[in-house]
Formats: sequence, C-alpha cells, structure tokens
Amino acid sequence: MTPYLGDEGSLNGQANGVTGTNALLAGTRSAVQQLLQKAKEQLPKESLAHITAVDFSTANTGTPYFPSPLKQTEAISALKAVEAGVASSIADLKHGTSVRSIDVDLERATAFLFSTYLATVGGMDKASPKVKQLLKDTDLLQAQSIMYRRLSANLYETKRAGEYFHLHGSLEATKALNMIGLEGHRPDLTEYRECIKIIEDHVKQYTAEQLEEMNREIKQAGVTCLKWADFQATQHGRELIAQPPWKVEPLETETPPIPFPFASSRAPKPQILAGIRVLELCRIIAGPAMGRGLAEYGAEVIKVTSPNLSDVPFFQVDANIGKHAVDLNLKEANDRKIFEELLQSADVVLDGYRPGSLNRLGYGPSQLLEIAKKRGRGFVYVAENCFGHTGPWSSRPGWQQIADCVTGVAWAQGQAMGLDEPVVPPFPMSDYGTGCMGTIAALTGLFRRAKQGGSYIGTTSLCQYDIYLLQLGLYDETMMANLRKEHDKEFFQLRHHDSVDEVGKRALKTMRRTHPELFEDRHMQECFSQGFNANVRTIRPVVNIEGFWNGFLRSSRPNGFDKPTWENWEVDTDLLKA
Repeated sequence: MTPYLGDEGSLNGQANGVTGTNALLAGTRSAVQQLLQKAKEQLPKESLAHITAVDFSTANTGTPYFPSPLKQTEAISALKAVEAGVASSIADLKHGTSVRSIDVDLERATAFLFSTYLATVGGMDKASPKVKQLLKDTDLLQAQSIMYRRLSANLYETKRAGEYFHLHGSLEATKALNMIGLEGHRPDLTEYRECIKIIEDHVKQYTAEQLEEMNREIKQAGVTCLKWADFQATQHGRELIAQPPWKVEPLETETPPIPFPFASSRAPKPQILAGIRVLELCRIIAGPAMGRGLAEYGAEVIKVTSPNLSDVPFFQVDANIGKHAVDLNLKEANDRKIFEELLQSADVVLDGYRPGSLNRLGYGPSQLLEIAKKRGRGFVYVAENCFGHTGPWSSRPGWQQIADCVTGVAWAQGQAMGLDEPVVPPFPMSDYGTGCMGTIAALTGLFRRAKQGGSYIGTTSLCQYDIYLLQLGLYDETMMANLRKEHDKEFFQLRHHDSVDEVGKRALKTMRRTHPELFEDRHMQECFSQGFNANVRTIRPVVNIEGFWNGFLRSSRPNGFDKPTWENWEVDTDLLKA
C-alpha cells in the first residue's frame, strides 16, 4: 500500500539518493522554504534574512525519529527557525541590524513535540501511577482519572464498516457517553479492552451523519474521520487551505508605537522579551504552548485559569514552566476587577478557548480596543482554536485529535502502518506545532506594534498546522518499510480504537530504543518547584540566538499557585545554568 503524498509530493531525501542526516536537514530546509512561501506576508520583512540564515544541528544519522509518515521534525524545526528569525529581528530594534548566529537543534525540536511525555515531577512521569500525589486535582469531572470516562475521547468505527468517528468527551465525559446511550459512570468497567468494546459497540449503532447531528445538538467536540483528499473537497477545507498557517492583522492603527522595554534580567545574557507582559487565558497544550514560547524569550507570562473549569493535571508540569499561574473567575465582579488591573499594563493576550468565549466575558479583541485607546497603548491578541477562524466549521469546538482526524492526518498514519483504517498519531504534536505558530504570531504583532503602532490580532489553529504538515508530503513507502523494520512490531499492531495514551506509550518505548539521542540529559533542565514541592524536569529551549539567553526564569507550578500581580516575581537560579 502506498501512502498518500501531500500536495508537494514526497520530500523524502532518500528518494533522491540522500540518506540519514542529510535527508533530515534537506527536508527541514525545504520545509522552511515552503513555510515562507505560505506565510511570508505574515512576517516582518526584516526577519526573512535571519530565518534563511538559521543553522540546524542534529545527531541523527539514520531514519526519522517517529514511527510515522508525517514530517513532524522537519515541520517543527522550520517553525522554530521562523520563530527565532522574528525574535532576532526584534533584537535588531535595540542593537541594530546584525548578522548573528541562530541554531535550531533538531533533536530538541523533535522532543518539544512530546515534551509533556518527557517531563517529570518528583522523578515521576505522566504514566507513573503515584504521580497524582504531587499534582493539583484539576480533573474536576473525572474525565481523565477514570479509564471508562477517558475513553469517551477516542476514535471508533461507526455503523458503516470503514467509516470512523472521533467521539470526544473533552473534559466532561458524561455528555458524550449519554449521547450514544451509555451511563456517565460504569464502576464495573475497568479493563481497557472491555471499555473500548462497550463504547465502540454503542458508536456502531449510528452513522457518521447521525453522530455529527447528535454532537451538534449537545455542542460537544467530535468529528468524522476524513482522508486528506476528502477534507480538501469540503467547503471548510477549501477555505482553510487558501489561508496561510497563521495570520497577523491590524485591529486599530490609532495608538502610537510602543518600543520594546528590553528590561534588565537576571539571566546570564539579555533576553529579547524581558519586560513584555502576557496574559494567557488557555487550557491544555496548544494555548499554553504559546505562552511557554514567549516565556522562553523572557516575557512575564501570567496564566489565568478559572477554579471552576477542568484541566489535565499533569500537562501543567510542562505547560506552566517559566510562568506565574493564577485562578480568577471572570464571571465574578471582584476577580474581574483584578483581571482588568492586570490588563492595564499587559502587552499580549492569549486566547485558547472556544471561539467567542472571551467575547462573552467582555475581553475579546474588540472590547480590548477600548482599553487600548484609553491607555494609549495597543494590545497584541492571539487566538488559537481547532478548526480555524474562517469557514463553516470555525465555531466548532475541538482538540488535537479532532484536528488530526478531520484533516486526514489520522488516515495517513494508519495507512502508512499497513492498515486500512485511521490511527491518531503518537503524542500531541499538532498542539505543540500550533503553539509555536501562535508564538510567531505574537512576536510578529509585537514587532509591528513597536515599528508602526496600533493593535494586532493573530490567529492560528490545529487544523492549519495539520494542513501545513500534510502539504510537506509524506515519507514514501521505502522509508516507511525502513521504519516498520526498525521500530517495535508492537507499535504497528495498534488499531484505530487504541487510545492516545496507548499509542504514546508504545511510541515512547520504541523511540527510546531506536533514537536514544532524543532522551539525553543535555536536552533536559531540572529545578525545585515550590508549587509542586518537588523537583521538576523539563526540556530545554530549542533555539539558541547569539548574544541572547533563551530560557525560563522560574520553575513550573500548578494552576492557581500564584498571586495575581506583576510585582516581585521570583527567579530560580538553578534554571540559569547552561
């Protein structure tokens, strides 16, 4: 079986007689060029020379890292090069235009895509049964902690053989389970395969069209699993494919230019975003990855979460590195007052909620313009979602697996494994890629605010990352044969209904054996966290820019740990070590 190749055809270096390191580097450089073709107008023109001069380093001498046909390493490494190029153009605003070396580490970029699986707290990773003892319980509705309920977010076959629907209980499993005729809680169901069979048997009572309609009525995430060609044929697919991977557009042009503060930092070298203030209103991975990226360049990032909304406890270990984290209920008058005080000096607002959610609270982009005009200082507002900000599906809720299923990514993974069914790829890679695109949008908006004044809105989505990824093309059958031979057979025995946890567990096991260079200590940093009352180990930054320090000033913490203030932030000196 030959896997489908994206619009650009196969970019596999082996097809052109290039192997190993050269293939990966050639593919990455090609990805940079394709990315610039699609997104050049969304970037400062001053950043282009920096981007094209980025160096890529790698220890890889063989096949790609993931047991997958998707060019994830090339895709994220190209995005990190663009991110670094825009950051370097910001540095030029203080130091003048300069040719400075920029390096993107391909191993670290690859590891960034599954960094929540590499993170540990108290020496325990995501899969450790005892790690919950160190985590704040933000799984308020037990959608994550009970296997039966967790498997309400999974890919299942429908009434029609060969047709698949990704049911998604999101963080509230009962709605999805009730929708297909099951109880929200089944204490008698504790075995993995038994849970899958019960849920899939109920999903098989409905066609995809029926499930779509039922899903729409209860406003739940969930989607029919499409092939790439089928997605391209939809109206939504056509509209989204015509868009660049992210957009940065002016909201207003009245407020004056705001120079970068380039504030002093206790880091070993200057930090490009030191003094920039960011309010992050996001959950789970993609949105927080935007704030994580800005914190890496020295921005002060406050992650604002509601104490009444569920969140995945372990994801906070990786996602909250470098930030402060506060709980505010923006439906309560006193908490709104506190938030609005924080807004007065904020430079960036990050929105990772369902489309329109912040508008309804009074803090959407148009509402922030009034604050911008009153204070005489523009905002940069960056929103990420699942389906994008244009097209008939733009208001639908969704998560990483939803995007991977609707765009064709899951079918590409399954077919490349030798199956005639989709499989959601390992790890939340689309989440991290989308987060990186949001970071780029924020950097670009800040650059334009400094040069031209005004306020800006940046938009991107999980589906747009997947479109970019698929358009890079898939590895050809020769490469996939090599990957199937190299990696554990157990991984290729996965089926469509295996959970993201099971897929990730098997992928991690085989990658530790085949590519130990991804797991070397040099990629990791460790520091005691007061919030978790334990050591937290996370991946180091991907990018190195000559003359500047990229890194986090403070260890991770659980949601809601800090006071809601910009003042008197701590610095954890253990993180300042090279």
